Amino acid sequence: MQFQSYSNADCIGAARLERHSVVKPQPQKCYHSQIPLSSIVVLLGLSMLSYVFRTAVANPDAKRLYDDLMSSYNRLIRPVGNNSDRLTVKMGLKLSQLIDVNLRSQIMTTNVWVNQEWSDHKLRWDPTEYGGVTELYVPAEQIWLPDIVLYNNADGNYEVTIMTKAIINNEGTVIWNPPAIYKSSCLMDVQYFPFDQQLCSMKFGSWTYDGFMVDLKHIRDVHSVDLVPLGIDLTEFYLSVEWDIMSVPAKRTEKFYACCEEPYPDITFNITLRRKTLFYTVNLIIPCVGISCLSILVFYLPSDSGEKVSLSISIMLSLTFFLLVLVEIIPPTSLAMPLLGKYLVFTMILVTVSVLVAIAVLNVHFRSPSTHKMSPWVRRIFIRILPRLLLMRSPQYKIEIENEEEAAQHPPNVPANVSQICRDNFHLPRCRNNNSAAAQFDMVAPPLPAHLYSSNDKRSQLYGDGIPEGAAGMANSPPLSPLRAVGAPIGMPLAEELLLAELDTSPGLDRQHFPRVLEKAIHYAMFIAQHIDNNDDFESIREDWKYVAMVLDRLFLWIFTIACIVGTAGIFLQAPSLYDQTVPIDVKHSRVARRMLHAAHLIDDDELDVDL
Repeated sequence: MQFQSYSNADCIGAARLERHSVVKPQPQKCYHSQIPLSSIVVLLGLSMLSYVFRTAVANPDAKRLYDDLMSSYNRLIRPVGNNSDRLTVKMGLKLSQLIDVNLRSQIMTTNVWVNQEWSDHKLRWDPTEYGGVTELYVPAEQIWLPDIVLYNNADGNYEVTIMTKAIINNEGTVIWNPPAIYKSSCLMDVQYFPFDQQLCSMKFGSWTYDGFMVDLKHIRDVHSVDLVPLGIDLTEFYLSVEWDIMSVPAKRTEKFYACCEEPYPDITFNITLRRKTLFYTVNLIIPCVGISCLSILVFYLPSDSGEKVSLSISIMLSLTFFLLVLVEIIPPTSLAMPLLGKYLVFTMILVTVSVLVAIAVLNVHFRSPSTHKMSPWVRRIFIRILPRLLLMRSPQYKIEIENEEEAAQHPPNVPANVSQICRDNFHLPRCRNNNSAAAQFDMVAPPLPAHLYSSNDKRSQLYGDGIPEGAAGMANSPPLSPLRAVGAPIGMPLAEELLLAELDTSPGLDRQHFPRVLEKAIHYAMFIAQHIDNNDDFESIREDWKYVAMVLDRLFLWIFTIACIVGTAGIFLQAPSLYDQTVPIDVKHSRVARRMLHAAHLIDDDELDVDL
C-alpha cells in the first residue's frame, strides 16, 4: 500500500484552482506525512547502535588495554610473582548509616563502604603504549578479589554481595569500594539501661588465606601500628536518632589456631555507642516515677474511704504493665538486671509493702473496745509523743482536774469534781468528755431559781428510809449554786435536787408516794445517763484507735516518701553515662551531619567549612 504526500501549499493551490476553474475538478485529498511505528523503532535502534559504536571507536586505547589485560588473566590465582610471596591487602570502613541496634536480638545493623586496596602485578601497563590511559574501570567479578568476610556476622551473607567496578591504575594498584549492609553480633550490656553505653565490634579477615599468603592491614596504617584511633571514616555518616558514636578505633590482631602454625590476621573495628536517653526518659522513666509517687498517697488517703487497698493494687498493676514493656525491649539475659528493671522491682516491693501496711492500718482503724484494749505504751507513743514529732494536732480530751487548787475551792463534804461524784455515788465506769451528748444537754440547762433550793428537812421527809446512798450523802451537803448546776450532768445529785424541789412546790400531790416514784424516776434517769456515758466511752476509745491509725498513716507517709526519693536517686544515679561529658565524634567528623545542622541553623558557616 502506497501513501501520497502533499504539502500544505499544494492543498491551498488546489483549493484556489477549484474556485476559479469553470470545469469542476475532481475532489483531491490532502495527506500529511505518515510513518509506520515499526519504522520509528528501527530508526531508534540504529541510532543507539551507532552511538555505542562511535563511543567504542572513540576510546580504542582503553578497549585494547582491557583486552590485553584480560586475555591471559586468571581470577582464581593469587596475584603474586612467586607463590611464597605475601600479598598485602589494605582495608578500611566508611560508615554511612547506623541502621539499627537491637537489644533483644543483640544485632547491630550498619550500612558501610568496604574500602579495599591491594597490588596486582598482572594488571600493570605502560600508559605510553595505550594512549596515556592511567586508570581503568573493570567489573569486579573479572579480577581476583580477597575473600575478606565479617567473622561475627549474624546474617547469612558473610561477604560483599554487590559487585561494583574496581579501579585499576597503571602500577597495578586495585581499589575496590563496594557498599554493604552488615548485621553483626554484638554482646549488649543492659546493666544501665536506658542510660547504657554499648561496645560493638566488626571483625574482618580472610576466610581462606593465612597471614603468610595474604596479610591484612588497616588502610590508614602508615607506621605499622596495630591500633588506629579513628579506624572508621565518618565523613559521610548520617546521624542516628537513638545513638551517639563516641569512638571508632580499629585494631589489627593475629590469631593462632590449634590446627595450624600460620597466623591468621584480622582487623577489628570497635564502635562505642552511647544511647540518647530522651525517648526512654519521657516514655518510661517519668511515668514509672509518677506511678511510684502515687504509692505514697496511699497513706494520705483516709481510711474511711475504703480505697487504700484498691489504690495500691491499681498501682501494682500499672507497674506490672511497664515491667512487661521492659521485658519486650531488653534481651532475656540473666547476667545483669537493667537499671530501669531495678527501679520497677524496687517500686513494686514498695507498693507491696504499702498494701501490707494499709491492711494493718485499716485493722487498727476499725478496732473497738469490745475486741481490743489499748495498752498504756500505745497511748503514750502514738497519742502523746509521735503526733508532736510528726507535726500533727493532738486530740482534744477533757482532762480531769484533781489537783490541790481545785480541791481547795470546794467544801470538804462536796467532791471537787462532778465526774468524781458520778463515779463514787453511781458506780459509772468513767465520765463523759466535753463532746458527749450528755454534756451538750447539760450545757443548755437553764439556771435554777432561788426558791428551788429547799432545806434538808424537806429532802429528808420526802425520801425517808428509801433515800439512796448517794442522795443521803448529798442531803447533808450544802446547796449547789446555779453555776454548779449548769455544768452538772443528768443523773447526778443535782438532778435529784431539781426533781424534789419541783415536786415539793407542786400542789395536790400525795407525798407518801414520793419515795417510790422518785426512786424509780431516779433509777431510770441513772440508767439513761449511764448508757450515754458508756456510749461516749465506747466512741472515745474508738476515736483513740482511729487516731492511732492516723498517726501510723502519717508515720509511713514520711517513711515511704524518704524511701522513694532515696531509692530513685540511688538507682538512677548509678549510671556512668550521667557523669560522662565526652562530646560525640559523629557530629565532629561527619560532613553530612554538619550540613544538616547548618540547614537547621544550629551551626555557623565557619563550622560548616571545617574539614577534619
